Amino acid sequence: MAALVLFTTLAGVQPAMAHSVLVSSDPAKDSSIASAPSVVSLMFNEPLDHSFSELTVLGPDGSSQWEGGVPVVAGEKLSAPLRALGAAGVYTVKYRVVSADGHPVSGSVPFTLTIAGAGKAAADPVVRTDTMAAPPAAGDSMPVWPWIAGAALVAIAGAFVARRIAKP
Repeated sequence: MAALVLFTTLAGVQPAMAHSVLVSSDPAKDSSIASAPSVVSLMFNEPLDHSFSELTVLGPDGSSQWEGGVPVVAGEKLSAPLRALGAAGVYTVKYRVVSADGHPVSGSVPFTLTIAGAGKAAADPVVRTDTMAAPPAAGDSMPVWPWIAGAALVAIAGAFVARRIAKP
């Protein structure tokens, strides 16, 4: 009986799935650059979901947006064109991607522009139009197998108790 309970408990165990991890960026994190790049790109350790990737470049004021187009996903790479940057200071590349296991991952990559450019921030932020719905939040997705395993354990325990009670 113990072997059956152990088997039922372990039957649904799956290997842990890792989330996407930022491997590198261009411009590099915490780097100082004299001239603005035309594109910002982020490299991850695994292919990304095309549907729900977001990339925003915030200026030194923390609110002006400098991306010049819709972010593009190509395998492990997320990139977006940039407008000509303006004031010298710290720019922040903010991203949100969906891992291969379906979990959202977000973060930021700051870099410093040391020489001011002549660019102006975007009047309206670039909005993705190819997304239908937001992905589930990290805490909203629970696998089904623990419920099935728990129900099986309750059924086995119930059968065991019923058998013990039925014997004289």
